[in-house]
Amino acid sequence: MNTVGPNMIDLGAFRAAEFKTAPFEHVVVPGFIRPAALGEINRDYPKLAVPGSVPLGIAPHGPAFQALIDELRGDAIERAFETKFQVALYGRPRMFTVRARCRASDGEVHPDSSSKIITVLIYMNPSWEARGGRLRLLRSPNLDDYAAEVPPDEGTLLAFKRSDTSWHGHESFEGPRRAIQMNWVRNGFYVWHEQLRHRVGAFLKIGAAGQGAPA
Repeated sequence: MNTVGPNMIDLGAFRAAEFKTAPFEHVVVPGFIRPAALGEINRDYPKLAVPGSVPLGIAPHGPAFQALIDELRGDAIERAFETKFQVALYGRPRMFTVRARCRASDGEVHPDSSSKIITVLIYMNPSWEARGGRLRLLRSPNLDDYAAEVPPDEGTLLAFKRSDTSWHGHESFEGPRRAIQMNWVRNGFYVWHEQLRHRVGAFLKIGAAGQGAPA
């Protein structure tokens, strides 16, 4: 049962957070998810035992997690991001994927697809002690040439505007690492294509793990 209520997101903290332009436009917001909501969201997080990005609906999740997704789909979120990043997002599709585990091979440096406009990452992990798995915002395609490093602590948001130089990646880590990703993208075809690609990949990984196909 979800007892937290609908206001899981602290938009005031997002609006007040410092907007940085180097190495590219981004904002980091510890406490973006209100502390009172973290326990229920983690309890209702999609039940995944496989690594990689998985679309919503592949694995079951509970009502508190769904309430968070519903809030992220809201108009208030869109307006806040439009103001912060000075970009028009009205009418642009939103795409959601989730991660529960990290492979040692994950975290390779990349700038994101040109079909993405804004990338939003919301981390849902206990206080992060590992050296690996901390996302670095890079000045170049060199993982050691970083301007900022963001630990994936629960409730923390990292959002950035995609560009040809929005290089990011992290040092190798293998194990549980929860992240919700939301993207505003340029068109619905990209959403369909990416969701299909991730869906096929998720079914193959789930089958290989011996979990069977989800109902």
